[in-house]
Amino acid sequence: MDHEDPQGKIIKIDETLVKRELGEVVRGTVEETLNKMLDAEADELCNATRYERTEKRIDTRAGYYERNLATKAGKVKLKVPKLRTIPFESAIIERYKRRECSVEEALIEMYLAGVSVRRVEDITEALWGTRVSAGVVSKLNKQVYEKIEAWRTSPIQGRYSYVYLDGIVLKRTWADEIRNVSILVAFGVNEEGYREILGAMEGAKEDRAGWGKFVESLKARGLQGVRLFISDKCMGLVESLSEYYPEALWQRCVVHFYRDVFSNVPSTKVKEVAAMLKAIHAQEDRQAMLEKADAVVDKLKAIKLSSAAKTVEEGIRETLTYTVFPMEHWRKLRTNNPMERVMREIRRRTRVVGNFPDGNSALMLVTARLRYIAGREWGTKRYMNMDLLIGGEIGYQVLEG
Repeated sequence: MDHEDPQGKIIKIDETLVKRELGEVVRGTVEETLNKMLDAEADELCNATRYERTEKRIDTRAGYYERNLATKAGKVKLKVPKLRTIPFESAIIERYKRRECSVEEALIEMYLAGVSVRRVEDITEALWGTRVSAGVVSKLNKQVYEKIEAWRTSPIQGRYSYVYLDGIVLKRTWADEIRNVSILVAFGVNEEGYREILGAMEGAKEDRAGWGKFVESLKARGLQGVRLFISDKCMGLVESLSEYYPEALWQRCVVHFYRDVFSNVPSTKVKEVAAMLKAIHAQEDRQAMLEKADAVVDKLKAIKLSSAAKTVEEGIRETLTYTVFPMEHWRKLRTNNPMERVMREIRRRTRVVGNFPDGNSALMLVTARLRYIAGREWGTKRYMNMDLLIGGEIGYQVLEG
C-alpha cells in the first residue's frame, strides 16, 4: 500500500512486514517464557541456581542443546538444559504443543491459585504434564506481570478512525466479601485496516469516573485520529467521549438498543417488535431509516407499547451514526459485536479463576488474553478497506436534523 506525505513523497507500507512484526512480538514472549521455565525446572532438579554455591546442590549444569518448537505464535528456539548426572526430561514442551493456551495466562492463573500450593501443582500438571512449585511460578509470574504492564501502557502510535469500547465485570474478594470489578477495554482499526488492542484499565465500576479515567489515559498515551467510537450506552461513557474527543462521533450499538426496547415489551410481543426494529436498519439510507422509525413509533403506540415507542423515538438517531461513513463499513460499525467476541474470549479464560484476589490480578489476566489475541489472526488479518474512508473531518453537524 502506498501513501503520500505532505511533501509529496510516496511512502510504501509493507503490510506483510506489519503483520510479521506483530507476530514476532508474541513469538518472542513465548520463547523467552518457555526458556525461563526450562531453566527454573533445571534449578529445581539441581536444588540450586546455575552458579549458586551450596552444599544442598545435588547436580550441576552441563550446557544445553537447542531444539525448535512450532507454536501458534510461530517457531521458537528452546535451549534445553543438560545436567551431568540426572536425566533432564521436561514434559512442559510436549504438553505445551497440545494446548491452545498463552503461557503468560497460565502463569498468572497459577499465581492467582497460589493460595493453595496443591492447586498450583494441579494446574501445571494439567497444562504441561509436570508439577511446578508455587515458588517457581511466583518468581516467573513477577517477570510476566512487568512485561504485560509495559505492553498495556505503551504509547499508542498512528491514527485509528474507528474505536470500539466495552467493559467486562469480574468478581474479586474484598474483606471476605465478593465484589464486582470492571475491566474496561478498547480496540481500534488503524489506517491500514488492521485491528489493534489499544488499552485495558481497571475501574471500580462502569461509571462516569471509570470511563473518564480510561478515555483520558487513551488520549494521554497518544490515541488520535478517531472519527467514530462504537459502544453500548454506558453510564458516563458518552460524556467522557465528548469531553476528550469532541470532534469524534459516537455510534450506539444497535443490538444493545434493541435489548433496551425489548425491556419494555411483553415476551409475547418481542418477535413482532424485533421485526419492526430490524426493518428500520434495513433501509438503504439514513433518511429512509428515520422515516421508517417514525412509522414504527406510531405502530408501537397503536398497540399500546408506549414505553417502547418512547425508547425508539428518543434513541433511534444514536443508532444511525454509522450511516455517514462508507456503506461497505456499515455492517461492522453499527454494533459492538466485534468487541463482544473479544469479551467472550476473555470470559472463557477468566472463568477458570472464579474470584480474583484483587482488581490488578483481574486486569493482568485480561491483558494477557488481549495480548495473546492481538498476536493471532484477529490482529494480523486485514479487517477493513480503509482506502474507502477518504476526505476531511466528519463532524456532528452531519447528523443534525
